[in-house]
Amino acid sequence: MPDPNDAFVKFANIQKTYDGEVLAVRNLNLDVARGEFLTMLGPSGSGKTTTLMMLAGFEVPTHGAILLEGRSIDKMPPHRRDIGMVFQSYALFPHMTVEENLAFPLKVRKLGRVEIEAKVKRALDMVRLGVHGKRRPSQLSGGQQQRVALARALVFDPKLVLMDEPLGALDKQLREQMQLEIKHIHKNLGVTLVYVTHDQSEALTMSDRIAVFHDGAIQQVAAPAELYERPQNSFVAQFIGESNRLHGKILAMNGATCTVEVPGAGHVQALAVNAAGVGRSTVLSLRPERVSLNPAAGSLANVFDARVAELIYLGDHMRARVSLCGQGDFVIKLPNLEGVVRLEPGAMITIGWRAEDCRALDAS
Repeated sequence: MPDPNDAFVKFANIQKTYDGEVLAVRNLNLDVARGEFLTMLGPSGSGKTTTLMMLAGFEVPTHGAILLEGRSIDKMPPHRRDIGMVFQSYALFPHMTVEENLAFPLKVRKLGRVEIEAKVKRALDMVRLGVHGKRRPSQLSGGQQQRVALARALVFDPKLVLMDEPLGALDKQLREQMQLEIKHIHKNLGVTLVYVTHDQSEALTMSDRIAVFHDGAIQQVAAPAELYERPQNSFVAQFIGESNRLHGKILAMNGATCTVEVPGAGHVQALAVNAAGVGRSTVLSLRPERVSLNPAAGSLANVFDARVAELIYLGDHMRARVSLCGQGDFVIKLPNLEGVVRLEPGAMITIGWRAEDCRALDAS
């Protein structure tokens, strides 16, 4: 993995407002390493696309500076930034063939005919569309059109490639296939890639690191596993994957752990990650797959009785919604393996979890 300290792209104290009052992006500081695949992830209106558009040159920061290879690019027009761009809408020229679409950015750069032909062929082979060069975009499937858009963004060997929700228009199976293709192309070329999406599974699959946006600010930047296993606040814990939330008050701090009083349940032992202190409110976050069914006596710090409310069969696992701690939407996941206890709605069960798997976070 590239060294994040080697800042190929740097956002320094970036702010962006459209009306002079509300900040679409606020206090943004972010480094992107050379050769890194960084994903900007967040819900609609979180500031991720605005940030990408400022990097591309289609928007201008209200405050701060954006640096590419150590040089400010704030006043540089988009066509001089040497950046490839892929949009969700593909943005292909419908009257041109695939080859002509790919040749266009090369002709703009005034390359010779022989060099253009070689680069177009290489780009088409890279996305496995070598036999479709003479076709027009309307004669291709959605997935093939997206490959052409990707090839056009890469054909002129840009320093940086930006992708704005590029797979949003594809169906689930094709989207998952394209995720892997883009990941493999990135690995083979070593190009720096900044990707925007609201799909957290897409971000986890593809990225070296993920920057989670909310309300115009970055909440956490980390590798996918780090982000999923160790969220630093309640928004990240809830937005990345599925998480059970229990509201309570901190009774005691015990080094790295704390004791939390949860109404209707009693005391819960948890890891004190972003807890305000004794007497303060907190939200406990617990992944459904970290919950054990019928744990051995004394094996876990937290053990409770629960009633099964609903069972959903999902092939490789069973999703059970249970009533626990005064709420009926607590979820556990049970693998579909031989020997796993089969549950029935209405059954009383015992569940438990380790203190280190339950994270005490901010109450917001």
